Amino acid sequence: MASANGCEYIGFHSLGPLLDRSGRVSDLRLERVLIRVNAASGGHGVPAPDRASPPTARVLTILDFLSRYPHDRFGLSELARRVDLSKPTCLGILTTLTDAGYLLRDTDSKTYRLGPALISLGHIAQESLRVSPAARDELRRLSEQFEATAALSAVVDDRITLLELVAPPGAPVGVRVGQSYPFAPPVGLMFVLWDDAAVRHWLQKEPTIPLRTDGDRLDRVIAECRRAGYLVERMTPGGRRLYALMAGMSNTLPDELRALLGELVSDIGERVYLRDEADADRRHDVSVIAAPVYDHHRRQVMVATMQIGAALTDDEISRRAQALIQTADAVTRLLGGVKAARS
Repeated sequence: MASANGCEYIGFHSLGPLLDRSGRVSDLRLERVLIRVNAASGGHGVPAPDRASPPTARVLTILDFLSRYPHDRFGLSELARRVDLSKPTCLGILTTLTDAGYLLRDTDSKTYRLGPALISLGHIAQESLRVSPAARDELRRLSEQFEATAALSAVVDDRITLLELVAPPGAPVGVRVGQSYPFAPPVGLMFVLWDDAAVRHWLQKEPTIPLRTDGDRLDRVIAECRRAGYLVERMTPGGRRLYALMAGMSNTLPDELRALLGELVSDIGERVYLRDEADADRRHDVSVIAAPVYDHHRRQVMVATMQIGAALTDDEISRRAQALIQTADAVTRLLGGVKAARS
């Protein structure tokens, strides 16, 4: 809940049942994790500078709350209660945002929801991050070809952020544009493995969860992914839970949560599929395939991904990976970038 000065609040993340590393439901359940963050920091756990504005933080709290429930509408009383603001303060903010078009007010039900002004603002933000309509067209072609979700993401302000996403009609997506994750081991390998300096810098970050690092295997993962031009992440119970739990969380997690997540994934690169390790006669559970997008300095600036969530043969993996590389290369050209040579 918010403190009296509006600078801090307590957030609850519902985690549900936990899986052990074999994929079985653990006896341990963690229904809620209590996380204290600075409201003025946008919920990322970064201490607010002295010049932070509590009134602005209250506006952001309302917008962030409504963005988590895009299909719902809230009246003044409920919204004020849910974001822990007084009704007069909440009403003033809602009125100003509605007048500016950032919210819509239903005159019959006297409820509020996100407004059209945010659409243009979001499009401008996307373009400022170099995601153009043409890039979305490339993702759409890939999505239609394989009936899969295709996306672009990048590291923005030291967080992995989803910039664009195209999914088949009616497909359950589970993520949304703008969603972000902490950029620290074990999350983020696909954003750095194409450059030695980037790999070293990433590995020097404090891990989000307790890790073991098999240096020999990591070196092999990096070498083979660079040679192939793509990375394939296997679908494991731990991997699925890891991303679900970490979505939107701060870069600094409570010790209890770090320990629990460490039971899910404990080694960098352990979920990466390597063809020379695979049994060619069987199907492999694949979560995602990723390929790099480059700028004009031949530096990786984004990752193009295809969500799989199914068991594929080696040849099926290869066909999808090659199509994904073509999409990533097309986005590179749209950015005026130059593809780095494969190692």
